[in-house]
Amino acid sequence: MIGRGIDQILPHPGPPQIWEPYVKDARGYLRLAELETGLIPRPVEFAYPWGDALGVWSKMAPQLRIVNLETSITRSNDYWKGKGINYRMHPANTPCLTEARINGCTLANNHLLDWGYSGLEETLATLHAAGIHTAGAGLNQAEAAAPALFALQGKGNLHLFSCGLGSSGIPQEWGATAEKPGINLLPDLSYSTLVRLAMQIKEVKAAGDLAVISLHWGGNWGYEVAADQRQFTHWLIDEAAVDIVYGHSSHHVKGIEIYHDKLAIYGCGDFINDYEGIKGFEHYRGELGLMYFAALEAGTGKLARLTMIPTRVRKFRVQLATPPETAWLRDTLNREGKRLGTCVRVIKDGELVLQRL
Repeated sequence: MIGRGIDQILPHPGPPQIWEPYVKDARGYLRLAELETGLIPRPVEFAYPWGDALGVWSKMAPQLRIVNLETSITRSNDYWKGKGINYRMHPANTPCLTEARINGCTLANNHLLDWGYSGLEETLATLHAAGIHTAGAGLNQAEAAAPALFALQGKGNLHLFSCGLGSSGIPQEWGATAEKPGINLLPDLSYSTLVRLAMQIKEVKAAGDLAVISLHWGGNWGYEVAADQRQFTHWLIDEAAVDIVYGHSSHHVKGIEIYHDKLAIYGCGDFINDYEGIKGFEHYRGELGLMYFAALEAGTGKLARLTMIPTRVRKFRVQLATPPETAWLRDTLNREGKRLGTCVRVIKDGELVLQRL
């Protein structure tokens, strides 16, 4: 969520005016954060929000860096009337993504059209011009449903699909149609929806390829994994040949499952946002997050290892979590993972590793 307040500290902040119920100027979120943690420098370098993550990525050297991007990248002033939240980042701040070497952005979420259809179109054009692949949004339904394609080093291709659900706060009008831009909005988590997705995935996934599906679903707070989410996840793995289910919407981490040797993250939590200083729901520790490094077996897509690096956001910047914060994340993942058959253990330098119970 590198728009709104974070956009205001980057080198090229957009107009700060927003049309939210309580805050009318994006710099208000900056002031709230500074009341909480002290002055935040501005303008900052493009790489600033990623903070300690950049060093970790350099060390871990993942083949792909994928994020769920919850902001428009636009100059548009055509805010979505009545929605109440207005996330945007100025296109001139796109180096914030390229300097972090982000390979792909999933876009089927409840902030992509905060600044209307013109904002959506400019977001897509800006990301593609920067060489960043996208999934989950397009100028029509076919484009919105199409996966992003990545060639892996001698190991086939990875197909990244992105879908959104109304349960995450996505307006129904945002769904793309044959004639209208929008996001890849699923009607529900029924078996008929699964069948349509499975046909699409199997049509493009060749032997040795991998398929990852990003799902923006559920509310912002709460640890429960809904029964229909878990059932749909199992269907995706069993019948749609999906190798990783990558779920998000909750502002905090949720339980993780290993199902038939495949990884299911039901709620990955926030990584970067401008929520410092906003009161309410503090017991969920939304400022704490994780970097997820999933290693898969070539040819099978089975999970070989999931390493997680605990983080926290402070001064609009990712920092490595402290030992007590790491312990809190470990205990939370163990508590929530118990019902899903998983646990985590802390290894060197505070890294967490997922295990079966």
